[in-house]
Amino acid sequence: MNIILLGPPGAGKGTQARKLENERGMIQLSTGDMLREARSSGTEMGNKVAAIMDAGQLVTDEIVIGLIEEKLEGDHGGGFIFDGFPRTLAQADALGALLERHNTRLDAVIEMQVDDEALVQRITARSTCASCGEVYNDITKPIPADGKCANCGGTEFKRRADDNEESLRTRLMEYYKKTSPLIGYYYAKGDLRPVNGLGEIDEVAAGIAAVLG
Repeated sequence: MNIILLGPPGAGKGTQARKLENERGMIQLSTGDMLREARSSGTEMGNKVAAIMDAGQLVTDEIVIGLIEEKLEGDHGGGFIFDGFPRTLAQADALGALLERHNTRLDAVIEMQVDDEALVQRITARSTCASCGEVYNDITKPIPADGKCANCGGTEFKRRADDNEESLRTRLMEYYKKTSPLIGYYYAKGDLRPVNGLGEIDEVAAGIAAVLG
């Protein structure tokens, strides 16, 4: 089963992707993670990525598609979760063509629906474990009282520099301009499945499970 998690920054896509990995054996394909992995791999593609990133330039869609293709040629696990890609209609077309070449398809595009004001409140209270990336929230999921990550036992936590209201509103505007057209794109294809993204983590997970069956 292959799915896209679609939603604005801070909607909880990464958190839900990790649950799907743990519970269904799916493989999360996060653009950021793939680029970081490629950069340190020493491969021809990795060296190309490193050169582009070191120069402060944006990695092209062609390279990202190439990285995804490498993953599709490996272990499929329980299927793939596309997180952070596609972001534009052109990328969506490229991903569709890639999946077709590999004789597979998307099974669902899960739109995690959230309210902007609630999202601002959620994100400005967010922190992550520096060791494993587990996400915590001062309001809904505070760091354990013993100061240790419940997932890996790490004791160092960090907040993203852009997890503040001004930066978030800028990122939301960018999302609505570039990425929200994907909602109509996948709706027209019959793939879109809306899920309430504002509930507790397990409530959102239950909504996604109901979609996936």
